[in-house]
Amino acid sequence: MSNKLRVGFIGLGIMGQSMAGHLLAAGHPLNVFNRSKAKTNDLVAKGAKWFDTIGDLAAESDVIITMVGYPSDVEQVYFGAGNILDRAKNAYLIDMTTSSPSLAKRIAEEAEKRGCHSLDAPVSGGDIGARNAKLSIMVGGKQADFDAVLPVLKIMGTNVVLQGGPGAGQHTKMCNQIVIAGTIMGVGEGLGYAKSVGLNPQTVMESIGGGAASGFQLLNLGAKMIVGDYAPGFYVEHFLKDLGIALEEADKVKLELPALALAKKLYDELVAKGCSRDGTQVIYTRYIK
Repeated sequence: MSNKLRVGFIGLGIMGQSMAGHLLAAGHPLNVFNRSKAKTNDLVAKGAKWFDTIGDLAAESDVIITMVGYPSDVEQVYFGAGNILDRAKNAYLIDMTTSSPSLAKRIAEEAEKRGCHSLDAPVSGGDIGARNAKLSIMVGGKQADFDAVLPVLKIMGTNVVLQGGPGAGQHTKMCNQIVIAGTIMGVGEGLGYAKSVGLNPQTVMESIGGGAASGFQLLNLGAKMIVGDYAPGFYVEHFLKDLGIALEEADKVKLELPALALAKKLYDELVAKGCSRDGTQVIYTRYIK
């Protein structure tokens, strides 16, 4: 019988599949739930246990990780019918969805009332980072709770940092998305310019990828742009959700972020063209003919 913490994982999408798989491979008893049951089949075949309801999963888990789509989904699993909070018993609740800082604080307050421990822990690194267990995990919550689940988080990521109290992880993820928004536009524009003036974008990337312009967005997503690969590592529709949250939070502190606002406008236009389920690198199509 394993003496490792029982981990419940809710949300087995592009990233959640890999993250949950690492936990199972590390020997943690894994309980799973996903709205589309078929997405859990591979994990169940490897030994994970399927639960028909979120509440039943919560009741049988020491650590409950949520990795769902939108703040409304987070609110549903924590506060809706048959929710986590009603059934969890002295559990550690870790929301790894990119969501609202204010919602993270609300979950933390309610969890404490019920004898549970809450952390907001959004991630960066996309499908590649999830697959290679090299995510950057930004955490908000109490130090003691962070210390208790750090071994679990380190199975999924190599850069795990406590940023402050409840909501601090989500605020840090907003910083991450703000930087990415400006950077991905720059990559698209730079490579689009290269193609428009008759250069070979691949050889251009070989040059600038070794200089000050280098970085994850250029070397990974730029390479996909050049070959017309717009398969999602991170959906445009989810990125737009993040940009909206960041703009709302910036507005609360009366901070103007023009590059972020422009990125949201450009991605809104791409969604209108049917690109919501493409990867964020599809912004390149705006700059090529």
